[in-house]
Amino acid sequence: MRLQRADSGRSAGKWIAAILAIAVNLGFVLFLIFHVSWRNPLPETVAVEVYAPPVEKTEQVKPPQPQPPVEAPKPAPVPEPPEPPKAEPPKPVPEAPKPVPKAEPPAKPDIALKEKQAQAERERKEREKQEAQKREAERKQQEKRLAEARERQALEAAALKAQAEREQRAQQQIALNAARAKADADYIRRVQAKIRGNVVLPPDMAGNPEAVFDVVQLPTGEIIDVQLGKSSGVRAYDEAVQRAILKSSPLPRPDTPEMFRRNLTLKFRPLD
Repeated sequence: MRLQRADSGRSAGKWIAAILAIAVNLGFVLFLIFHVSWRNPLPETVAVEVYAPPVEKTEQVKPPQPQPPVEAPKPAPVPEPPEPPKAEPPKPVPEAPKPVPKAEPPAKPDIALKEKQAQAERERKEREKQEAQKREAERKQQEKRLAEARERQALEAAALKAQAEREQRAQQQIALNAARAKADADYIRRVQAKIRGNVVLPPDMAGNPEAVFDVVQLPTGEIIDVQLGKSSGVRAYDEAVQRAILKSSPLPRPDTPEMFRRNLTLKFRPLD
């Protein structure tokens, strides 16, 4: 009996505690609702009519949906206490206006200094221009001197070459004249030798006088004229030599046609 009374007392205490807890929670919920509704007024309701197209009714048998399990009511969250109003910062005390310094007038440019600098710049440019002109004139003068030197060298070289050519031609002419003179002397000796072989000296011939004759001949060596150019002083000797010249025709011909001479000057002495 005591056990039953103790159990009934404990169950009654549980029920009382549960009822008190529910009452406290309901009171707290009501406080929250009242507090929120007081701070946030309800917005005005707007009525909106929605027209939906007629849906044909079809007889469909919907399967019974399972009902979600009933959850136990969660305890309402404890609202945070409202923040205390922030204290406004103290307003700064306006400072007294500072005196505005007077604007100093801009410094006037030093016109004389600028003019002096401009004059110096002009003088510098003029000096550079004169130096450039001087260098250009010196360059042209040097090129002119070099050109004149090259021209003088070319003229001297040409003069030396011409002189060498003249000397060579002169030497060649001298050698040619010497050879021609030698060949001519040989030709004259051959002619004189043939004529001397036909000279008959007079018996009373004394001394060794010289007689000179001018002979005209043809290219074939035939004599066409004989003239006494210089007498030996002995008429008999002159006539003997003249007869020997005419008797010696035709005279010997030179070795080359270039050596032929139409007029011959022949000298004779008795003792040669």
